[in-house]
Formats: sequence, structure tokens, C-alpha cells
Amino acid sequence: MPSLADFTATTLDGRDHSLSEFDGQVVLVVNTASKCGFTPQFAGLQDLYEQFSDQGFSVLGFPCNQFGAQEPGDDAQIGDFCQANYGVTFPMFAKVDVNGRGAHPLFVWLKSQAGGFFGSSIKWNFTKYLVDRDGRVIARYGSRTEPRDLAPDIAKALNASSVAE
Repeated sequence: MPSLADFTATTLDGRDHSLSEFDGQVVLVVNTASKCGFTPQFAGLQDLYEQFSDQGFSVLGFPCNQFGAQEPGDDAQIGDFCQANYGVTFPMFAKVDVNGRGAHPLFVWLKSQAGGFFGSSIKWNFTKYLVDRDGRVIARYGSRTEPRDLAPDIAKALNASSVAE
């Protein structure tokens, strides 16, 4: 059965990056956008990253332009925006599609592991997937779920023992 570690993604600076780097960590994968009503969630995502990163937690941001064309910039502009406006220091990746034929394989897998209220398709920006230390999806949260509301679930996942232990 696939896990997060089986995927690769391209960073904002164009490098292919194996997500196996995050093996053994609790990870929150989020499809993001710079010009969305939910864009201020970047601040909450950064807060979670700062709160839990020293315990083995990371946020992975994946810009997406599929919802209302709310991520029109190129990768450099996206990185500059996130840093300048929200002080983002968690890993951000190159723009991807999350739905349709061109969906990034990571998001095809995430959706297969945790469907949403109306099925597996992602309905909007800032859909969030929580992945445990073994690389398995343990929860999906919609766009309206504020990052701070995920803190108890993140703490619980961080405190859970790995199956591999």
C-alpha cells in the first residue's frame, strides 16, 4: 500500500524532492492559493508549523490554480508572496492540479485515502490532509476548517506510536 514517502514533488525552485524526507513525521498537506478568501490561513499553518515542528511535524503547501484562478502567479511569485505576507517557512512546492486528468499523483492518492463530504474531489483551496508518522492519511479537513482547530489532532498524531516501532 502506498504511503506519503512513495511520492515526489517539485519544489518552488524547480527541484524534484522525494517526500520520503518526511517519513516518520506527522505531515499536513494543503492545496493553497494566494488570492483566495482562505489565504489568511497561511498564518495559521505557519503557527502550527512553528508550534509542532520540533516534535516531528511539517506542513507541505501545494499551490493550485484550479479554483477560481486564485493562484495566477509563477512559482517564484508564489514563494515571494508567502514569505512576504505570512512569513512562511514550511516547505512549499510548485503549482499542481489536484483534480482531473492532470492531478498530481500525490493528490490522487490523498483523495483515494480520504474522501470529502461530497466524494473524493477537492472542492476548493485549503483542503487539508493529515498524514501520520507511517505515511498514512488519517484525516481530511475542508477549506473552512481553520488551522488552529487541527492542533488537537496533530498533537494526538504526534503522540501516537508508529506501527513500525
